[in-house]
Amino acid sequence: MSEERPTSDAAQEETADEVRFEEKRAVDDDAWATACAEDLAAEKARRRAQHGPPPGSAAEELRKLVDAVADKLSGLQSPLFGAVASGTAQQVVSQVVQQAKAAVEPVLERNPEVFDHLAAAGSELLAAYRSAVENQERRWTTRGTGSRDDEAGPGEHIDLD
Repeated sequence: MSEERPTSDAAQEETADEVRFEEKRAVDDDAWATACAEDLAAEKARRRAQHGPPPGSAAEELRKLVDAVADKLSGLQSPLFGAVASGTAQQVVSQVVQQAKAAVEPVLERNPEVFDHLAAAGSELLAAYRSAVENQERRWTTRGTGSRDDEAGPGEHIDLD
């Protein structure tokens, strides 16, 4: 028969201290997370009040664009066609708009994150283009500011006096 040794009072106190420390730490971690979440929510509310609602995902924005273009195209009246052809042209435009929406909607539903990636890639390409243009403009503008005598070119200076 095995007997368990009774733990000393010091060991019991040490174990109790460890438990209290872990409980206090867990409460502090939760308090920090709660405070951060509250601060973030307050900041989001302040920005929403100041700037309006944030834009949606790229897929949502594309959907809004397609709807806006469809509404504009549907409302156009063409003066180029006669009164009889105007109704037919309106039907053709409406049919094309519906076909475009039918083609775009499934893609948006299946792959909304693709449009976020494409938007990010577009932003990166724009930044790269802007950087290249700024560097080229800097070279163009600094090229004409120096004196010709100071430049060390491949040619030889000929004194005409």
